[in-house]
Amino acid sequence: MQFKALTFAASAALVAAQGPVALTDALTNTPELSQLNQILGGFPDLVSLLGNASNITIFAPNNQAFEAASSALEALQATPDAISALLTYHVANGSLMSAGISETPTFLPTLLANETYTNVTGGQVVGVRTEGENAVVTSGLGGTANVTTTDIAINNGSTVHIIDSVLAIPQNLYMTAVMANLTALAGALNATNLTEPLNAASDITVFAPTTAAFEDISSALANLTAEDAAGILGYHVINGTVAYSSLLGNVSVPSSTGQDLNITVIDGAVFVNAARVIATDVLVANGVVHVIDAVLNPNSTLTPDPASESPVVQFQGATDEGEVAYTSGLPAATTAFVTTTANVAEGYTAIPTEDLNSLTEGAASGTSSAGAAKMTGAVAAAVLFGAAGFAAQL
Repeated sequence: MQFKALTFAASAALVAAQGPVALTDALTNTPELSQLNQILGGFPDLVSLLGNASNITIFAPNNQAFEAASSALEALQATPDAISALLTYHVANGSLMSAGISETPTFLPTLLANETYTNVTGGQVVGVRTEGENAVVTSGLGGTANVTTTDIAINNGSTVHIIDSVLAIPQNLYMTAVMANLTALAGALNATNLTEPLNAASDITVFAPTTAAFEDISSALANLTAEDAAGILGYHVINGTVAYSSLLGNVSVPSSTGQDLNITVIDGAVFVNAARVIATDVLVANGVVHVIDAVLNPNSTLTPDPASESPVVQFQGATDEGEVAYTSGLPAATTAFVTTTANVAEGYTAIPTEDLNSLTEGAASGTSSAGAAKMTGAVAAAVLFGAAGFAAQL
């Protein structure tokens, strides 16, 4: 894959021409990284760690990225731990050169292993793939950053890629569901007391039905006990495995209830039982979410119908009664987040702190002492850097 020619500072070109250099020299000699260099100045231990590390990849936000994220950064001034977490999320283990990036996403574990923010074995990940002639990096809340300059070689076999947005630390399942407009799922998790256990779990894969999918079977949901509903929701979860899209093949895997999920790929489309996967690789604090167009029924024997233009309802006789179960009392999804330079140009603005607080208060794990991503409103601001229009994408 050949990337289009990229224009960057002459000093960065000189650095590349001279071969690998020290990280501090690369940052100092690249004007468009001056803000990153300034922020790192407050974390000398991290700079020393990175400078001595071998075979790492640093995704370095440029000055425009930090300017677009300035309001969120201001919210973190009193929380150095959150800034440190954000910085380590931009550093991946393993040196990835641009020649190794393809249309198939690669998920790289980062140095972010702080259990306040993540519960993924080996460190929270970023996704890297090509999109047309460019490389993009994906992070939490569906955030994407474009790679503007590739393959700046630094010492010890490591690489720097310059990106145009600050990456977003993935949030917990509940908060991600609300922000993705998967409000029925978020409400169902609360109604069945599954929010806290799932937020606290490690290494999970969740197949998340859309709110429309819940609406399609509202007559069936109206008569479910909380225990029955919890069993159905548990059937949407795989424990102990973070199955990114690259791992979704023709396979049967046990759900958290012990009943098998049948994953099928037909002409490039992925199905779970008879439900179609309509969005993949939404990163959360403790794993990954794939969005599906129907609620799964552990007792259904329906198989995929690739020709169907409508979701296949898996609850016999269920109908849409016009009301969406589990959605009362939930905060409205926020669809405009701060962030990329392009998003700011299109008029997106910062999320008010009170809106962020309403989301954290809604999640049962928000004040829990167990599990990952125990975020306050201020910390939540730190992870919104790449998420403009997230709900609209699903």
